[in-house]
Amino acid sequence: MNSIFRKKTIEALLAQSTQKDLKRTLSVLDLIFLGVGCVIGTGIFVITGVVAATSAGPALTLSFVIAGIACALAAFCYAEFSSSVPVSGSVYTYTYATLGEFFAFLIGWDLMLEYVLAMAAVSTGWSSYFQSFLTGFGLHFPTALGSAPLSGQGGIVNLPAVIIILLITALVSYGVKESVRFNNVMVILKIVVILAFIVTGIGYVKPENWSPFMPFGISGVITSAATVFFAYLGFDAIATASEEVKRPQRDMPIGIIGSLVVCTVLYIAVSAVLTGIVPYTKLNVDAPVSFALSFVGQDKIAGFISVGAVIGMVTVILALIYAQVRLSFVMSRDGLLPKPLSRLNKKRQTPFLNTWITGFIGAGIAGFLDLTTLAHLVNMGTLAAFTLVSIAIIILRKKFPDVKSTFRVPFVPVVPLLSALFCIYLSLSLPGITWISFIIWIAAGAVVYFLYGKKHSNLNVKS
Repeated sequence: MNSIFRKKTIEALLAQSTQKDLKRTLSVLDLIFLGVGCVIGTGIFVITGVVAATSAGPALTLSFVIAGIACALAAFCYAEFSSSVPVSGSVYTYTYATLGEFFAFLIGWDLMLEYVLAMAAVSTGWSSYFQSFLTGFGLHFPTALGSAPLSGQGGIVNLPAVIIILLITALVSYGVKESVRFNNVMVILKIVVILAFIVTGIGYVKPENWSPFMPFGISGVITSAATVFFAYLGFDAIATASEEVKRPQRDMPIGIIGSLVVCTVLYIAVSAVLTGIVPYTKLNVDAPVSFALSFVGQDKIAGFISVGAVIGMVTVILALIYAQVRLSFVMSRDGLLPKPLSRLNKKRQTPFLNTWITGFIGAGIAGFLDLTTLAHLVNMGTLAAFTLVSIAIIILRKKFPDVKSTFRVPFVPVVPLLSALFCIYLSLSLPGITWISFIIWIAAGAVVYFLYGKKHSNLNVKS
C-alpha cells in the first residue's frame, strides 16, 4: 500500500521544470488573457440568465461575490504553488508532491473529465449563440443538425458544436504562440463587447426589478454560487501552463490573481445590470445578455453582443483544450497514462496526437450527448480541485518549509482551511445525481490506476 502514496520530490519537480520539452513563450499578459479567455464565456453569456431565473434572482450578484471569495482563497494557494513548483499539471502536480501518486492520479482523472465536459458544454452554448446570430440575418440552421439527439429539440447532431471544437483543436495543435496571439485578440474583443453591454444597459436599469432581491432565499444564493463555479475553471487552466511561461515564478501568481480580479468585477457588473434591465423571471433563455438589450429596444447592440458571445466562447474552448492537453501530457510523461500522449511534434513542439484525441472526444460529446446533467460535474470537479490544492499548500509548508516562492499565502493554515471548507460547503449544495456521477467517475479512475497507472508509473520503474 505504501507505493500508492509515493511522491515526486520537490527537487525532481524543479529539475523537470528546467527541461525543454515545451517552449517557454508565454508572458504575464498572455497568462491574464488566457485566464480571462477561459473564465469569461458561457458563464457570463449563458449561465447568468438561467441561474438568475431558477435559483438566485437579482441576488445573482451576491452568488458571484461568494464564488469570487472562494476562488480568491483557492487562487492564493494556486499562486504559491505555481511560483514554488513551476511545472505543468496544476493540482495534479501539486498533489503528487504532497499527498502522493494515488490522489494525484484521481485528481488528474477528475480534471480530465472536467475539462472535456466543460469544453463540450461551452461549445453547445456557442452553437446556440451562433444559430441565433444566423437567424438574425434570416438564415435558419437545419433543426436536425443544430442539437444533440437527446436534447428534446429534434436534433441528430449538434454540428456547429462539433465544427468549432475541431477548428480550435487544429489551431492549438499548430502551435502555442499562434494560439496565444489568436486568444489575446479575441479576449480584447470580448471585453469590449461586455463593456458595451454594461455602458448601454446601465441606462435602462429599473431598481424595482431588483425586488425581491433574494426570491429563492439564501439556499438559492448558495446553490447558484456552486453552479457558477463552472465559470471559474480558468484559474486551474492557467496553472497547467507553467512550463511554457517565460518567468513562471514571477508571472504565474500575477496571472492567476490578476485574471481573478478582472473576471469577478465583470461578472458582478454584468449580473447587476442584467437583472436590473429585465425581471429575473424572464431570463431563462439561451442568450440572456443579448435578450436583455432586445427587451429594451436596443436590437443593434444586442446583435453586436451576440457577435461578441460567438467570439468570446471560442477563447474558452481554446483554453480548455489547451489545459486538458497539458494535463494529460504531464500525466503521460509520468507514466500514469500511455506514453504516446506525451509525444511532441518535432516541428511544432506541441503534443499533436494528444491534442487531436482530446478534440475528437470533446466534439463527440458535444455533438451527440445532452449536457444538462453532466455539466454539474464540471462544478464538482472544480470544487474538488480547489479543495485539494488548499490542503496541499498546508502540507507543502509543513514538509518543505525551505522551498522558495515569490508569493506566499497569508495566515497559513487558516486561509487554506477556509478555502477547503468553503469549497466543501458549496459542493454539498450540488444535486445528489452530481455526487453519484462524481463517485462513479472517481471509482472508475481508481480501477484505471490499479490496472495501468500504478504499474507503468515512472516511480514504479525507478524503484
